[in-house]
Amino acid sequence: MPVTDYPPDALGQFGSFLRYELTPYPGRVNVMLRCMLTSAIVIVVSMALEVPSLALSLLVVFYVTQSNVVLTRLVGLMFIVGSTLAICLSILLLKFTFDYPLVRIVVVSVLFFGSAYLIRVLKIGVVFFIVAIVIIYVQTFVDQTDQADLLIRAVLWVWVVVNYPIALTLIINSLLLPAEPQQQLKAEIHRQLMKVEMRLTELIEGYPRAEPITVTEVQQGALTLQKLLRFSTMRDKQYREHQAEQLACIATVSRLYHGASALPDSLAAASASQIGMLRELRANCRALDDVSMTAEPYRFVNTVSPEQRADADAIAGAGELSRALHAYADLSLTGASGSKPLAEEPMVAPDAWTNPAYARFSLKTLLAVLVCYVFYNAADWKGIHTIMLTCVIIALPSLGASAQRALLRVAGAAAGSLLALFMVVFVIPQLDGIFGLLLMALPVIALAAWISAGSERIAYAGVQLMFTFSLALLEQFGPTTNLTQIRDRMTGILLGVGVSTFVQMSFWREGEGDVLRQKLVPMLRLVAELLRAPLAARASPEQMPYAQRQLQAWAALADCEATLARVALEPGWQEAEQAQLTLRAQTILAQGREIMLAGHALHNALGEARAGEAVQEWGRAIQEQVAAELGHYAAALEAAPPVARSPLYIAIPALPALPDGRSGAPLTSAAEDLMRQLTGLPDWHLAAAQPAFLTRAIRT
Repeated sequence: MPVTDYPPDALGQFGSFLRYELTPYPGRVNVMLRCMLTSAIVIVVSMALEVPSLALSLLVVFYVTQSNVVLTRLVGLMFIVGSTLAICLSILLLKFTFDYPLVRIVVVSVLFFGSAYLIRVLKIGVVFFIVAIVIIYVQTFVDQTDQADLLIRAVLWVWVVVNYPIALTLIINSLLLPAEPQQQLKAEIHRQLMKVEMRLTELIEGYPRAEPITVTEVQQGALTLQKLLRFSTMRDKQYREHQAEQLACIATVSRLYHGASALPDSLAAASASQIGMLRELRANCRALDDVSMTAEPYRFVNTVSPEQRADADAIAGAGELSRALHAYADLSLTGASGSKPLAEEPMVAPDAWTNPAYARFSLKTLLAVLVCYVFYNAADWKGIHTIMLTCVIIALPSLGASAQRALLRVAGAAAGSLLALFMVVFVIPQLDGIFGLLLMALPVIALAAWISAGSERIAYAGVQLMFTFSLALLEQFGPTTNLTQIRDRMTGILLGVGVSTFVQMSFWREGEGDVLRQKLVPMLRLVAELLRAPLAARASPEQMPYAQRQLQAWAALADCEATLARVALEPGWQEAEQAQLTLRAQTILAQGREIMLAGHALHNALGEARAGEAVQEWGRAIQEQVAAELGHYAAALEAAPPVARSPLYIAIPALPALPDGRSGAPLTSAAEDLMRQLTGLPDWHLAAAQPAFLTRAIRT
């Protein structure tokens, strides 16, 4: 067949990645509309009143517009504080060092170093990110004029350009299109419960399965609920006072969502008792959905006898749904709290004054900025002022995170430059007013807002697309036909990325490979804790801590996955070692998830069997053995250098006889699957003894 019949795997993976990242989700259209509406008002105001630096104003709009009102106001407030502090420092700096360029550069370097240091150690580091950006941006004004009054006027305009779009953004987000986190939390609970109800309806009515609930969706759903609950407690006093109860509710919803993912595709020859129990579960899911909207206590609705419910427990996943609903109903009835409130992050990093990595990061960022500043002035190329800003923007704690940000910045800038080039050649000659300008700019802004509302893997590309497009076309108060601006902006970005990457790779490389390995350790220990969790009674509130630990395990898995994505992007010359590290970490993540799911399946099978004490002891012994092996593996992985070895398969002891002559096949199968997943953990030290020819093959 022709070569074109076999497209490269990379292209197919990239297409799948884009389809996934650009897929609509609840609230994404809302974010896009808020960005578009605020941007349209800013364009009209800036053009009508001739406010300079429209691109910077639009950039502020994109940064401040967040997924809900709480985040929007928080980021807006920090931008106002940061920009005001930066402008005050810049004016004081110019007042005392305007006639002394060397002193000015030295003082700017000290201020920038301090700002970069505080970015790393403070929870509100974004304030000092604004300070660092503005201080460097102001230096480009000094090099363009020798008149002090014009310079101060330009600096004060920067304060106006940054803060008036913040005011407009806060008004739009608060009055016209509010996105309250409490409403988003209720909407997400409703969405997940509706999917559970739909799966139950398909089984009851015998409909074909429309859409499965994948493990990835279960994990993402749990993380979304936790995030929205945190925002809701920041916004609403009632949520803060009842945070533990709300956490128990979202833990229950996550358990229901997880249980629904395990339901069979169809039920052949289902008995009347099974159908009755499924109807009962559906009715209780509806009841839970109703009370979650009104904050009333939840009561379990009994419609079948205990005997019928026991016979129907044989359906995979149904027992998990029933236990979750009973546990939450008992918790609501007694008023007990089986969950702990979410812990607050400290304002200052615990090792802020002892960890040398923060000072090294600040020094590397300063060195990259100074190199770019010297080149910018030596070349006398004023159009590439983005070279210094790029060094600040892509300065992130790790090499992988910086590489990811640099890749997104280049990709977004390239897309914005191409769109600007198209508009200059084909559209701008046809424009004759502000209405035509909006028709040209708003579709691009909408596209950029849609991308920026996605996950962190693509969001920054949307911001850069809009900023580069605006720099090329919207910086003048009339039509532009100058193509050199597009070239200069892109050149500055590419040079800044190159200089910053070279400096970070040459001095104190701060990769996250070892950090990833250390993050895998608590993730494995959380999974081991889940395995050790006792089997609670059907209506016991003790199931709530188990559900909370599940949420923590999902969060730990997501954190490790995000770190792994950054590690995979870290540039380096030791490609084989990097590939081996990524492969082993990927394997541990995959197996950790599978062990957690297999342990959960055994936990459910033991609960559904309602076996005697002997069978319970059999199951607890297997869970404890696997948890102990996981603990040993985690301890060996934590050592420096790691000496973790793949656990050996542990033979399953004979299963004691179940009462009433029921089959023990589900229990045995679940235990064997748990053991198989345990043995899939990789040997971490394997690369040290790897043959040379295999290393060369991997490198090739």
